[in-house]
Amino acid sequence: MDNHRRTKQAKTNSIVTSSSSEVSSLEWEIVNMNQEEEDLVCRMHKLVGDRWELIAGRIPGRTAEEIEKFWVMKTEK
Repeated sequence: MDNHRRTKQAKTNSIVTSSSSEVSSLEWEIVNMNQEEEDLVCRMHKLVGDRWELIAGRIPGRTAEEIEKFWVMKTEK
């Protein structure tokens, strides 16, 4: 079973997030945020870490998933 998982990861170019969930990078779309939202995400992450639900609660119209995608893509650059 481990061999199958490794093969799948190699084929899909998967990203493993801090919550240990596997998400294919091919499924991710760029999350556009304005400068104010980006600054707030950075400041909140310094304060609370990877608590995406808490951070998303401070930004109207944003989900925890969007915030996490934004953060992972930002830190990969």
